[in-house]
Amino acid sequence: MSDTAEAQVEIRHAVGLHARPSVKFTKLAKTFAARVEMALAPGGPWIDAKSIVKVMATKAPKGTVLHLRASGDGARAAIDALVALVQRNFDEGVEGETDVRPA
Repeated sequence: MSDTAEAQVEIRHAVGLHARPSVKFTKLAKTFAARVEMALAPGGPWIDAKSIVKVMATKAPKGTVLHLRASGDGARAAIDALVALVQRNFDEGVEGETDVRPA
């Protein structure tokens, strides 16, 4: 049976999911063997969270809720790490609150 995990997290970073945050997000996603996907709505469309082009193309602004899901080895660890990165404002020291909702 394959591991699966899901979560939702609100982007509170001032510039949203643009160039630098997207690079950090996809680099982290690539460190996991699990298939990792994200969407801007619960029903999708779902995109490959390891694709910098696709993640940047979302142009998700501050306040957007990211829907994350992963399957395969390390799925829960991948989702937990990505949620934590978003909560930390992509490690850019930007003021703001985060809101995490279990899926």
